[in-house]
Amino acid sequence: MIRGTMVERCGMELRELDARGGIMTMPVAGNTQPAGLLHGGATIALAESIASFAAMLQAREVHGEGAQAVGTSVSALHHRSARSGTVTATCTVRHAGRQVASYLVDVHDESGALLSTVTVQTMLLPSR
Repeated sequence: MIRGTMVERCGMELRELDARGGIMTMPVAGNTQPAGLLHGGATIALAESIASFAAMLQAREVHGEGAQAVGTSVSALHHRSARSGTVTATCTVRHAGRQVASYLVDVHDESGALLSTVTVQTMLLPSR
């Protein structure tokens, strides 16, 4: 499911997952912008990845095996950045329906400081 994807290229690791949310980590090293800070796009990719995995499970609970979830909206607020270590994305469901699931993802550094707050909305698709 993650081989050959951005999840693999960015070094993301899934720690916990269910349809209600989950936890995913990512190293700062290799995911920085030229100034040496964690790239905002990498942070958003981490948040969207964990939310999409949770939404896929929600889609399969609602529509059965083979159902998928696709992102329809991502909105991020970056509060601060990180220069090293590992960042952790904690995803929590805000709405889980039959067609749409929305998640709030908080991204923290190793000290627990809040780096970014990201909302992700997904559409749940039955298998074709």
